[in-house]
Amino acid sequence: MLVKDLSLSTPQENLLLDDVLLYLAELGQSPELLRFWESAQLFIVLGRTSKVEEDIYIERAYRDHIPVFRRSSGGGTVIQGPGCLNYSFVLAKEHHPSIMDIRKSYQYILNKVIIAMASLGVQSIFQPISDLVLQEGQRKFSGNAQRRGKRFILHHGTILYHFDITKMEGYLKVPKDFPVYRKNRLHQQFVKNIPASPPEIKKAIAEVFEGNRQEDRLNRREQESLQYFLQTKNLAINLQELINCNK
Repeated sequence: MLVKDLSLSTPQENLLLDDVLLYLAELGQSPELLRFWESAQLFIVLGRTSKVEEDIYIERAYRDHIPVFRRSSGGGTVIQGPGCLNYSFVLAKEHHPSIMDIRKSYQYILNKVIIAMASLGVQSIFQPISDLVLQEGQRKFSGNAQRRGKRFILHHGTILYHFDITKMEGYLKVPKDFPVYRKNRLHQQFVKNIPASPPEIKKAIAEVFEGNRQEDRLNRREQESLQYFLQTKNLAINLQELINCNK
């Protein structure tokens, strides 16, 4: 599998590149791959159907100039930035029968990530629908989401390794719909960083998924498609407009 270790300059570029890689795979112009990236900038990203008013302290985010975006995949609202490593898979359904069913696909992919974490001394378990939690204390360190195409799926997730968890308390509300294992815990009691470095995490995941080629730049097709997506897709949420509407 091709491994792309590639972080771009802005949150929107990073989010859209995942969509580009799925788009090119569907066209037969990109292989199965695993991508790693991390944002240097703090930002919030909503799932495809998440509601800004329910998930975010809008005025705080606006006051502190925290940009908010909406990604194309499902899942919940998260805050990202330094200390939060992202991994993204583009996988072919014909090569992995287990990913044909969405629930089975989460278990198939995340069981492999669990094996990778165990090689680093991090004992974790899968909590449906799409979380990885530390075995001791049931504290979440990885959330995941998918976008599914006809022939390929995009599965992306986060791993907290040195993230400032107080930022979650400041900008994210406790979601209305949360898994039973959360037990009404606030963010700081519910999530936790794992004791591993980005190079260690990347190496462990790449080995489990048999990553055998590595790239750290965009090819021509990826560059052209990303520019097109940037010109035609605006992921940003206008917080000022929402604040004015609620007055």
